[in-house]
Amino acid sequence: MVLVHFLENNSIVLSQLLKNIPSVDENIRIKGKKGKVLNVKKVDDTVIHVHVVFEKVTKNQPIVKDVKKKR
Repeated sequence: MVLVHFLENNSIVLSQLLKNIPSVDENIRIKGKKGKVLNVKKVDDTVIHVHVVFEKVTKNQPIVKDVKKKR
């Protein structure tokens, strides 16, 4: 088992002990976010850094109401 650090913009998103190491261009899901593995870097015999990019979530904008007063 190895310690896998999932990184996004050089900040650790998740650290796990895993038997299987994710491969490059693999689709993964972390904390409810869909992402893709960019690269895998072996730091030590037991530590691996996995760089991940997450999909941007677009929020729906509410419909703009009329600001005119009703008479």
